[in-house]
Amino acid sequence: MWREILEREMFPQFGATAAGFSKASTMVFRIGSDAHLYDDPEDVSIAPLLDSKFDTEKSEALKRLLALIAQGCDVSNFFPQVVKNVASQSLEVKKLVYVYLLHYAEKRPNEALLSINCFQKDLSDLNPLVRAWALRAMSGIRLHDVAPLVLAAVNKCARDPSPYVRKCAASALPKIHDLQLEENYGALAELVGILLNDSSPGVVGAAAAAFNSVSPNNLSLIGRSFKRLCETLPDVEEWGQIVLIGILLRYVVARHGLSKGSILLPCNCNESTLSDKGSGGYGVTDNDSSFMQHNEAYESELMTALCRCYIEGQDEYLSRLNSPNKDDTNTSGLIFTSYENNDVKLLLQCTSPLLWSQNSAVVLVAAGTHWIMAPKDDLRKIVKPLLFLLRSSHSSRYVVLSNILVFTKAIPSLFASHFEDFFMCYSDSYEIKALKIDILSLIATESSISFIFQEFQDYIKDPDRRFVADTLAAIGVCAQRLPSVASTCLEGLLAVIRQESSVNCGDDKETEAYVLTQAIISIKTIIRRNPADYEKVLVHLIRSLDSIKVPAARAVIVWMLGEYSSVGDTISHIVPTVLKYLSSSFPSEQLETKQQIINSAAKVVLSVQGEDLLACKKVLMYVLELAKCDLNCDVRDRARFIKTLLLPHLTHHSAEVRETFSEPDGGWRSKLVEHIFCRKRKPMSHAPKNDRFYLPGSLSQIVMHTAPGYEPLPKPCSFVDSDFETSKLTDQKNLRDRKTTNNLMDKRDPDSLSGSSDEESAYSYESEHSSSNTHESGSTESARNSKGSGSSTTSATKDSSDEAVLDPLIHLSDTEVGKNKSKENAENDSTSTVFRVDMSELMPSKGLESWLDQQPSLSGTSSFERVAGIQRSACITLVDVDAKPDVHILLDSVSGSGLSVEYAFSTEISRVSPLLVCVEATFKNNSTKPLAKIAVRDEDTTEDLQIGTLEAEALERSMVPYELPKVISTKVIACLDPGQEERVTLHVHFHHHLLPLKLAIVCDGKRYPIKLRPNIGYFVKPLPLDLKTFTDKESQLPGMFEYMRSCTFRGHIEGMQSEEGQSVRNKDMILTVAHRIASTILGNSNISLVSVTIPVFSADNTSKAYDDVSGLCLRFSGEILSSSLPCLITISVEGRFSQPLNAVAKVNCEETVFGLNLLNRIVALLS
Repeated sequence: MWREILEREMFPQFGATAAGFSKASTMVFRIGSDAHLYDDPEDVSIAPLLDSKFDTEKSEALKRLLALIAQGCDVSNFFPQVVKNVASQSLEVKKLVYVYLLHYAEKRPNEALLSINCFQKDLSDLNPLVRAWALRAMSGIRLHDVAPLVLAAVNKCARDPSPYVRKCAASALPKIHDLQLEENYGALAELVGILLNDSSPGVVGAAAAAFNSVSPNNLSLIGRSFKRLCETLPDVEEWGQIVLIGILLRYVVARHGLSKGSILLPCNCNESTLSDKGSGGYGVTDNDSSFMQHNEAYESELMTALCRCYIEGQDEYLSRLNSPNKDDTNTSGLIFTSYENNDVKLLLQCTSPLLWSQNSAVVLVAAGTHWIMAPKDDLRKIVKPLLFLLRSSHSSRYVVLSNILVFTKAIPSLFASHFEDFFMCYSDSYEIKALKIDILSLIATESSISFIFQEFQDYIKDPDRRFVADTLAAIGVCAQRLPSVASTCLEGLLAVIRQESSVNCGDDKETEAYVLTQAIISIKTIIRRNPADYEKVLVHLIRSLDSIKVPAARAVIVWMLGEYSSVGDTISHIVPTVLKYLSSSFPSEQLETKQQIINSAAKVVLSVQGEDLLACKKVLMYVLELAKCDLNCDVRDRARFIKTLLLPHLTHHSAEVRETFSEPDGGWRSKLVEHIFCRKRKPMSHAPKNDRFYLPGSLSQIVMHTAPGYEPLPKPCSFVDSDFETSKLTDQKNLRDRKTTNNLMDKRDPDSLSGSSDEESAYSYESEHSSSNTHESGSTESARNSKGSGSSTTSATKDSSDEAVLDPLIHLSDTEVGKNKSKENAENDSTSTVFRVDMSELMPSKGLESWLDQQPSLSGTSSFERVAGIQRSACITLVDVDAKPDVHILLDSVSGSGLSVEYAFSTEISRVSPLLVCVEATFKNNSTKPLAKIAVRDEDTTEDLQIGTLEAEALERSMVPYELPKVISTKVIACLDPGQEERVTLHVHFHHHLLPLKLAIVCDGKRYPIKLRPNIGYFVKPLPLDLKTFTDKESQLPGMFEYMRSCTFRGHIEGMQSEEGQSVRNKDMILTVAHRIASTILGNSNISLVSVTIPVFSADNTSKAYDDVSGLCLRFSGEILSSSLPCLITISVEGRFSQPLNAVAKVNCEETVFGLNLLNRIVALLS
């Protein structure tokens, strides 16, 4: 009725009603917005608008499509029409098209690929927004086919002049990494390093996030620009600061270790806590010396646990703690650095301003960094920022308090003077109150305890009984930490017990019982410190058993009766009577009370003496008999166990029993009784023992378990900066070289001369190779006895027995002597006429300068400077290259019901079609029954296509590429006995060189779906070429057909570590590296090795370049199966043998996508 009156009387002059006015106001507010798009779900008019000539109509249609997508409708049928508009000149239309493509690219991959060319065109647009949108759209298309092009686009945009485009490039790196293409890892890490060195703070923040996703353990990227990152840190956006601080902290710990002045060092913690005690933080008297010693030991253990949990992780630390060998849980194995370290000091200086950041997460991360690395005297810097954050940010109070609680457990005095900030507010939730009450109990001192107790008196009256129980527990902790207020705490707790026991339980019986139980537990913790001083309190609690009906509270009092039955005369006098009372009420007690009655009666029998002993024994026997008939199995088992254990103490024939148990059988019984019932208990510490510690500011510290993505700190000093160590070793070696040169010039020491001659002979190829070619040419046996490393005549004579067995690594090709020949080599010209090298054969005819421009720059020195020390080079041929293909699991025996299938790619060329790749599959029966009719089929077909059933020639003539089957098998296995293996060659047609092929294995009528993953290295076939032909073809594929990437090669170091028994000096290091690279490449691809070019040093440079392998170059050639186009691969190596080498891989190929993917695969193999 009121609504009708309102509608009649509202705006009568206009005839308006309330409903009409509501509609009108809604229309007014919707003017100028796109909300009307959601009112018309019909998409009939969308198609004509997409084909319109006007950008406004296209924009309207695209907005309608996005509105339908937001409502959950499928509008993928408009995909072709939308893709056409990607080339629109309107920025609004272009942006809407990008959003639509990102949503449906995975569902319509073929159509999405049509827009790649437009994206690549937009990457060169003058507008940086368009370039950024194009890159975001390309990186959002999560297709393996597009990944190489996206990587190339990111590589281009990472050097864009616009910071926004570079930021989008950094944001695109994790998306490429999520595609899990191993061959892209090296390129992604290289781009992360480039973006981390960017001058724009926004780009650095995005690059830090990419670093965490792509290469979180590659700390060498951080070491190169650590100082710059620290200086840029205050200008980075807030969420980027959080990530970057964590990365910098991990680098400092891994590079330099923990700070010696840090609180994580237990000795620093002990010093701080002792100073607190002297200032009144702990009121320790002479009678409490044992408690003080135990407390100090606990604090040391607490800091050790804190340090270990930060570094190892909570789970690993607990597993170590529970293991039999607990010696590894201390901090003796950790490495600590000085606070004066420049990197540590710089990190703390740059994070200090962030303690006052507006973002609470930044404040917590910065405080956590100071907590871990700052000296204990500077930790007070983090107090006021955290308290300010606690007062200003209500949404983050729980997170802040959780971290403050950890800080106060380690250093109670840190927040002791700010106790008023932790008083309760009326709006605090129970979780906030629980954290505050724990903090107050830890930071209470002699000067603040009176104010805290006044607050506790109000908290006890709180209607939330859970919070009241927590307050009572905090009172017990305060009494335990401050013995001077123990009596006051006891009086208050006893008053609470009298009040709670006299009043019947209210509506919530569980919480009321919890309050009473917690009060008695707090009294128990106070009494355990010095039981003799609290005999009257014990008697009072024992007398209150009649009025206390809560089972848990009664169980605690009964425990204290048995534990302290011999503390004083009064308790000893009333113990038999109390036991009789408890035995009479035993059948009506609850489980926990019954168990404590049995335990306490046993303790009393073992401790009481005199005339009361017999009475206590009778009570115990009576209780045990009652327990034998109890309904609960735990009570029955405990009674049976205790009766068997205390049998010598319960029988009257003590002499006979002693004689019986004097045998070895009775020794364990007495020790067990003493350990269980007569053990002296340690004083309880004020802090709980089940603490779980995680890094400050992390999610795991809030949820108290290891959250997904949590990573502890790295091992201290686990990262060695290779650049720093290399420069250090180079300086030391140069110093030794100068000293050696001075000694040779001044003293002419014969030992030094002999040593230098040995080093010269290590790289003297001319003499030995020329003699072996002159005197032993044509003899295969003598060629096996000659060493390719060029050792001296003396060493060759000593090791002739070993060299007779080994084959040489190389066979030298025809060479000529270079023009720049030293005088020493000129004297031996008669023995080295065969070994000649012409540098003009190895260089292009374009000239030296153009040749140098083609070489990749791997360091600050120029190419000419790197080659200046090499007087000659030689082309050699590697023999006995161990090129074993990798074996992969196609089907395991568990999934295949006993049938296991492994496969490896074969170098055989399919005679069916050049588009097919040969795969060797090995079938093995691991079951106890024979398996029959085993075949590999297409996922969607039921027929087996075999080469034996068809004519290969007819198959080649009739099959066009799109008609080829997915898999053709050489045979079908009719039967496979248990333990038998059978090898089958599969001719597989992959749709793409990156996408896996879905097949099925049929066995005994069952189908097992499988995925066969391709290897791009076998989509080519060997193309034998000589060096001149290779160089000519390479010169025909320059510019856009040439792709190059650098990486780090460590394969030779692994081989050197696996052959520790052999002397490194007796091996040719350059040939070892060449052999490793050739084995790696040829074992994972079907290509041919064209040539290997190695540097040959003159006699003047052999001592300086003893382990220098710079100048090594390997060339491979192949032909793409599908197009018969040549594919040329060149790998150049620089560096020293004892260190990781810098390798540059280059691919020349007319197919852009195939060449980029092959290059990524080669870099992944080398890395």
